Amino acid sequence: MKKYNIGNKLRISVFRSNKHIYVQIIDDNFGKTLISSSSIEIIKRDGKIKNQTKIELSYEVGKLLGIKAKKLNLKQVVFDKGKYMYHGRVKSLANGIRKMGLNF
Repeated sequence: MKKYNIGNKLRISVFRSNKHIYVQIIDDNFGKTLISSSSIEIIKRDGKIKNQTKIELSYEVGKLLGIKAKKLNLKQVVFDKGKYMYHGRVKSLANGIRKMGLNF
C-alpha cells in the first residue's frame, strides 16, 4: 500500500449537480486523482432509500470518501468547495468527511 505523505496538502474537490454530488481527492503535485466518491456510487451500493434526502445522501458520500482516505493513510487535506456556498449539501458532505477523521 502506497503512503501519500507529501509536504503540500492534498485537495478535496467538490462538484454538485441538481441530482448528485461528486467529490475527489486530488494530488496537484502529480496531477493525479487519488480517490473519488459520488452519490451514484452510494445509490448503486445500497439502493436509494425513498425517504433519504440529498443532504443525507451527501453525508453518506462524505463518510465513504473518509473510509477510502483512511485506507490510504491520508490525514490532512484542503477543502475546495469551488463556486458552491458552504451550506446544505456541501456542508453535509464536509461533516461526513470530518466524521471519518480527515482534517481540513
